[in-house]
Amino acid sequence: MRKTISTGKAPKAIGPYSQAVQSGDLIYTAGQLGLHPQTGEMVAGGIEAQTQQALENLRAILDAAGSGLSQVIKTTVFLKNMNDFAAMNAVYASFFPAEPPARSAVEVARLPKDALVEVEAVARVGA
Repeated sequence: MRKTISTGKAPKAIGPYSQAVQSGDLIYTAGQLGLHPQTGEMVAGGIEAQTQQALENLRAILDAAGSGLSQVIKTTVFLKNMNDFAAMNAVYASFFPAEPPARSAVEVARLPKDALVEVEAVARVGA
């Protein structure tokens, strides 16, 4: 079973992709930037604000799928500058306070819309 997940509580896809896809009991999200869901504009405030918004967007997509942050198995964090890791990590930790998921974090040359951070996840749906 393959099901496309979409919600207006997260930014619209800015290309030919889905916000998330469910296959069986797993949800695969597209990478989420620090875009405001209603305006599609990058939030102001640097790495902390962009990380906060990216994770809020991720939460909205998972909620729409009947899942949630507590069901995340693995995340991948893409950073424009690895020097922002500590600031990103502090915000990230507040979203996953207990038993955080597995994670990879990599520095990349450039992100869409010149974002500072992008976060994608794999999560379970159901109990």
